[in-house]
Amino acid sequence: MNHILFVCTGNTCRSPMAEALLKKMNLTDVEVRSAGVYAMNGSVASDHAQKVLDEQRIPHNHQSSMLNDTLVAWSSYIFTMTKGHKEAVINRFPNAQSKTYTLKEFARLDGNLDIVDPFGGSIEEYRSAFSDIQEAIEKVAEILEKSK
Repeated sequence: MNHILFVCTGNTCRSPMAEALLKKMNLTDVEVRSAGVYAMNGSVASDHAQKVLDEQRIPHNHQSSMLNDTLVAWSSYIFTMTKGHKEAVINRFPNAQSKTYTLKEFARLDGNLDIVDPFGGSIEEYRSAFSDIQEAIEKVAEILEKSK
């Protein structure tokens, strides 16, 4: 069983969209959660994140979680939205270094390894972030399926 943990800043925009998208793919032997390096426990996903997921017909029911020892121990892979998130995870949880990647890094995508934070931005910025997340997750899903 692969336990995938998506991490962003507040766990209200990018990581909840990534979590919902990968869950909808119904991959066998994959469980998905998300957290934030600076999250407040119990917050809902941002309005625009929810709207983008609704537009894509992706079910969601999100409550934010602060990244903690339990989630890090649970995870097989930790996929962060930026290099800064990756550094924050490794600094706080050095034992997680070997399983922590930016999402785009693990997906072997070229160019900028960061998914831009749409927080506070327009619906178009959220759609753009979702598109980047979707491209990376499709590659991640292929990699996970091949590694079985």
